[in-house]
Amino acid sequence: MLKTRFTEEFGIEHPIVQGGMMWVGRAELAAAVSNGGGLGIITALTQPTPEALVEEIERCRTLTDKPFGVNLTLTLSINPPPYAEYRQAIIDSGVTIVETAGSDPTVHVEHFKQHDIKVIHKCTSVRHALKAQRIGVDAVSIDGFEAAGHPGEDDVPGLVLIPASADALEIPFIASGGFADGRGLAAALTLGADGINMGTRFMCTEESPIHENIKQQIVGASELDTQLIFRQLRNTMRAAKNSVSEEVVDILNKGGRFKDVKDLVAGTRGRKVYENGDPEAGIWTVGLAQGLIRDVPPAGELVQRIAADAEQILRGVAGRIVDPAPVA
Repeated sequence: MLKTRFTEEFGIEHPIVQGGMMWVGRAELAAAVSNGGGLGIITALTQPTPEALVEEIERCRTLTDKPFGVNLTLTLSINPPPYAEYRQAIIDSGVTIVETAGSDPTVHVEHFKQHDIKVIHKCTSVRHALKAQRIGVDAVSIDGFEAAGHPGEDDVPGLVLIPASADALEIPFIASGGFADGRGLAAALTLGADGINMGTRFMCTEESPIHENIKQQIVGASELDTQLIFRQLRNTMRAAKNSVSEEVVDILNKGGRFKDVKDLVAGTRGRKVYENGDPEAGIWTVGLAQGLIRDVPPAGELVQRIAADAEQILRGVAGRIVDPAPVA
């Protein structure tokens, strides 16, 4: 069994975390991951109200008695969600693990820590991770350039970002972006991470709530089938390559601004992709890891398979070390 600072700190069996994905992180998936020995995550803002989030948390508890967490993603917008109310719903529900992401989480971390809630903050750079460490989070998740969604503007891949984070951080951290199998977990641990965080891989599981057409689209896609949008706005986002993402890039390349593409990138359109199964209906996020995905297994079995494969790989690598023959 693989034992790391993260498994010890968060009370889980395998160092594998399910990413908090919008429209995807629901009770069934989170519970399945946790039942498999990983850490499942419910996405708070997928629920339309704080009250609905409370119900989703309770529903997850009926499906697992293992640790699970809640993601609260903080964005800067003209009409932001009632973050304080979602935060209080998480606290009142007795959740013990929270993943924050996006904007500065300081005020939320302070409230969560007052209630002995462990906080993981998602970062895209070492400097952001160091700030998260200073404000008192218990662990960070480091997103490499390979990740779906917003990988930051530095374009640093995991092969460099993970060991750089290991050199700089004192708290546990998990690596995100490009992970889909035991080889990735073994590599992340070797590079200094305490586990991995996977989003795209968990989209292609039986308990994932997205349409089967989209799961099969991911299975059939390669690592070349993603598109970076919003580069010109310095708000880079990795999405599936389709007619909509291509149109967004074209408009921005010609000098367009966000107002010129806002209807194309509306979240409601992306939600319809997952619900109705039309991959051309809107913008939807997916990572480079899709090039490594070949099946749609139960989430719990996937967790156990990845952990077992990583352990076998690490034992095999250790077996390659040969002591030099003594000099005669």
